[in-house]
Amino acid sequence: MADPRGHRLLSGTLIAVLCLALGLALVTQVRRTRAGDGLADQRPQDLVVLLDGLRQREAALHKEIAESEATLRRLRASGQGAGAALEEARRRATALGVLAGTVAAAGPGVRVEITDPRGKVGPETLLDALQELRAAGAETVQVGPVRTGVDSAFGGAAGRVRLDGTDLSPPYVIAAVGDPPTLAQALNIPGGVVDSVERAGGGSRVVQSERVEITALRPARSHKYARPAG
Repeated sequence: MADPRGHRLLSGTLIAVLCLALGLALVTQVRRTRAGDGLADQRPQDLVVLLDGLRQREAALHKEIAESEATLRRLRASGQGAGAALEEARRRATALGVLAGTVAAAGPGVRVEITDPRGKVGPETLLDALQELRAAGAETVQVGPVRTGVDSAFGGAAGRVRLDGTDLSPPYVIAAVGDPPTLAQALNIPGGVVDSVERAGGGSRVVQSERVEITALRPARSHKYARPAG
């Protein structure tokens, strides 16, 4: 018979994973809403592509949350042993680790190279690029040597850009995993990121690929106040 204390501990682990999934889904939706406000005046044909990518991403997040909740209910109802619960928790934690940036990832996506020969491309332009990619459904993004997260922040000034405390230097290379055509279209919307780079005297190249590798990792964070509910 399984140890009740061990079962409660493993259930708590799975609940914590579910909380992370719900939190990431909420932050992603908020960022999409904010980014969408700036697209109100874009061409309908461009917005159709982005909307399709957003719908796909939203459906995937809802499916992930529903599957996690169903798994937790099944484990509780069937009284499965600690081994099965632990294996399920590990599988969920690995999947969500990709979203949180704590594990390496690979998949289809885009690689973006932004050149800045005049030193005029500022942190706001790179922030726009990151937000456009996220709004278009990018599941994970790496800028230079830095894996981005929900709390990533650009700073510095044109020619001296910093990301999460790390100095970046041109050419700025951005790797993003997601639907390649949707991500590329998001960056090439008239008046968007590509146009902003050109107005600053820089250049950009967006390459779609069937395999983009994200190798940088974010350190796992310990929460001071937040605890799993239930």
